[in-house]
Amino acid sequence: MSRLRAFVPLLILIAIGVAVGASGMLQNLSPSHIMAEQANWARGISEHPFLAYSIFVLVLTLSVATAMPGPLFIIIAGGMLFGMGKAIGLSLAGEVLGSLILFYAARHAFGAGKRPPPKFVERVRQGYQANPVSYTLFLRFVPLFPFGGVTVALAWLRCPAWLFTLATALGGLIMLVFETAIGAGVGQSIAEGKELAPDLILQPHIWLPLVGLGLLALIPVLIQKLRSNTSAE
Repeated sequence: MSRLRAFVPLLILIAIGVAVGASGMLQNLSPSHIMAEQANWARGISEHPFLAYSIFVLVLTLSVATAMPGPLFIIIAGGMLFGMGKAIGLSLAGEVLGSLILFYAARHAFGAGKRPPPKFVERVRQGYQANPVSYTLFLRFVPLFPFGGVTVALAWLRCPAWLFTLATALGGLIMLVFETAIGAGVGQSIAEGKELAPDLILQPHIWLPLVGLGLLALIPVLIQKLRSNTSAE
């Protein structure tokens, strides 16, 4: 029973994420919806900036903590609404806070029970503990891995909290620069009176961040090639 109770916080977070995702609430943060309500959004932010910042960080924290698939849209929406500088800071705060909530919930779940884990689990964990910094940074910096999945995996691997927080902040910051730039680029186009059309992607402030994300996605290939060359030598 204690083992099952340990999973309750993690299951609650997952249930919240499923409920919010099924409700369709995240559609309010789609670029088309923000574009349609741009004047109202801008007026609300200018009149109550601290409240707007707090709500944004809270929504992103909840999205990351529940492992919902919506953080990317929220981050892009932040770039559209707040501009690149403020949006990066707010998104980083929400991302780190949400990750820590999910991390501690998962670590609490996996840490329960007195029976020793299976041998293969112990071998995997020992391999990670032999070089935790490299493994953690690799998992956090490669954009192909799901953000929430990596958080749970690092909790399962017993990653130290300080290392998890540092890697999340650094890896998240790199991704946020490109993701927020996309949102800021869309917001700039809207401010210039351009419609949200397919040819919008041809604008430099849109396609350059997309190219940056594409290059980040090549990191695993480059790392594998470097390892192959090292092994051949």
